[in-house]
Amino acid sequence: MVCYFFFGTFSRYLGNGRWWLHLICLPMLAGCAGLTIQTDQVSRTVIFEPATDRVAAMADGFELLGRVAVRNEQQRFSGNVHWQHTSIEDTLMLLSPLGQAVAEIVRKRGGVTLTTSKQETFYADNVEDLTAALLGWRLPLNGLRYWVQGMHSPLSRATVDFDSEDRIIAIRQDGWEIIYRQYYQNEDESFNRQTVRPRIVELQIEDLTIRLVVDNWTEI
Repeated sequence: MVCYFFFGTFSRYLGNGRWWLHLICLPMLAGCAGLTIQTDQVSRTVIFEPATDRVAAMADGFELLGRVAVRNEQQRFSGNVHWQHTSIEDTLMLLSPLGQAVAEIVRKRGGVTLTTSKQETFYADNVEDLTAALLGWRLPLNGLRYWVQGMHSPLSRATVDFDSEDRIIAIRQDGWEIIYRQYYQNEDESFNRQTVRPRIVELQIEDLTIRLVVDNWTEI
């Protein structure tokens, strides 16, 4: 069951100059991705069982700016996304292409809230049920926090396809198929190495397709 209450949470985003600066800079950030890598050939497939060590199963913290496109039989949505993930919570903002707030999703250990553009806040036990009820499409946040980093979730069984350079091409997990359409790599001058991260990730389940383009990534 989804419950709701009213909460003025969007004001801190609408009044945050730094956030709007990020939105303005998204096209420029997209141009700084470096060399793009496309993968299209499976070299090997590995089946991973769930991890028994819950500490090892924690996803690293990050902040990303990007764009998302969603389609199924009932819904079409495209816009911008701002996502902050830590070990204790997720805060994900969905915005229209013009930068208008559509929804803020906050996941904590006690549950999930979704606040609409009308500043109505709804509560549920998990993200997928809440987004299905209010947005018309499911957002698999528990798995996506791993998938967006180019890895399978260690919390459940996963089948993973790799290419000849050991990059992940696809993951099949929890009923979802996660396809890595593109990678980008940046020079890490501190360690004199290149960091390769997913740039375009496509999620598919039944008639639903979610396409996420990562324009900027920061570890936190």
